Amino acid sequence: QVQLVESGGGLVQPGGSLRLSCAASGFIFSNARMSWVRQAPGKGLEWVSDINDRGDITAYANSVKGRFAISRDNAKNTLYLQMNTLKLEDTAVYYCAEGPARTVHGQGTQVTVSS
Repeated sequence: QVQLVESGGGLVQPGGSLRLSCAASGFIFSNARMSWVRQAPGKGLEWVSDINDRGDITAYANSVKGRFAISRDNAKNTLYLQMNTLKLEDTAVYYCAEGPARTVHGQGTQVTVSS
């Protein structure tokens, strides 16, 4: 079965950086479009970023463009999200998601931006 295990979250001050990872198994990762989505307290899921199967096409929500960078290592079946210049409003649980439907399979990783 599909498994996505997110890690790398934590508490960071505004302006700080974090790198999230997502270890994938149970499907052919190198064939899959992957995404990051997030859920802030009391809100629904929000799309953050997409990356195609080869890793050469990416897309970002306006709210994170220029600050976040999505990447992948198909040899390691791992998806990444480098988050720089973090803002208070980036506080959320971050999930990686699989496929065009952006299906979430994991528990997510908490990112808290606070001074």
